[in-house]
Amino acid sequence: MIKFNLKLKLFSIIKLCIVCSVICFSAYAENLKIDKNLVVMGSHDAAVKIKIFSSFTCPHCAKFHLNVVPEIEKKYVDTGLVQLVFIDFPLDQAAFNVSKLLHCVEKKNQISFMDNIYKNQMQWSGGSNIEDININLKKIAKVFGIDNDQFEKCLINVNISDKILNNRIDAVKKYSISATPTIIINEEKLDDFPNFKNIKKQVESII
Repeated sequence: MIKFNLKLKLFSIIKLCIVCSVICFSAYAENLKIDKNLVVMGSHDAAVKIKIFSSFTCPHCAKFHLNVVPEIEKKYVDTGLVQLVFIDFPLDQAAFNVSKLLHCVEKKNQISFMDNIYKNQMQWSGGSNIEDININLKKIAKVFGIDNDQFEKCLINVNISDKILNNRIDAVKKYSISATPTIIINEEKLDDFPNFKNIKKQVESII
C-alpha cells in the first residue's frame, strides 16, 4: 500500500509538471505572438529591452522621439545592446487614430511613419476638430501608401483598435502608467526624467 501511494504521488507530481510546462509554453508562445505585432528597433537578442509608452499628440513624446531616441539608437541599438519597443498609449482620439494608422503601414516603414508624425505634430494636430485632423492625417498616410479608402477602413479595424486599447489597459495594470512618455527598462519603470542621461545611467548598470 505504501509503495502504491508513493507511485501515485509520483505520478501526480509528474502530471502536474507536464501541465505547468504546457501552460508556460503556451504563455511564451503567446508573448512571441504579441511581440511580433509591436513596433521595434534593434535586435531581439539585445540584453536590454526599453519599452516606450507614448501618445502621438503628446509634445513631450515628440521631443523624446526626435531627440532622445536617436541618441539611444546610435550608442546602444546599433551596437546590439538595446532593443527599443514602441507601445501605443493614446491619450485622445487623434492619437488613437494615428496609432491605428501606424499598424496599417508596412512594417518596414513604421519607424519612418513615426518620425514623420512626431516631426510634423504641430501641423497635423492643429485641426479644430477630429474631422479636420483626419484630413491632415490622410495627407501623411498617402506618403506611406495608404489611400483614402484604406485610411477609412484602418480607422474602423476592430482587431487593430482592440490590440491598442488592450495594450493600454495592460500597461496601466502592470506599470501604473498615467503619463507619457513612460519608459520601462527591463521591466523597471524609469522614475527619473526621461532624458538620455538618465536612461544611459540605468542601461549602463545592466550591461
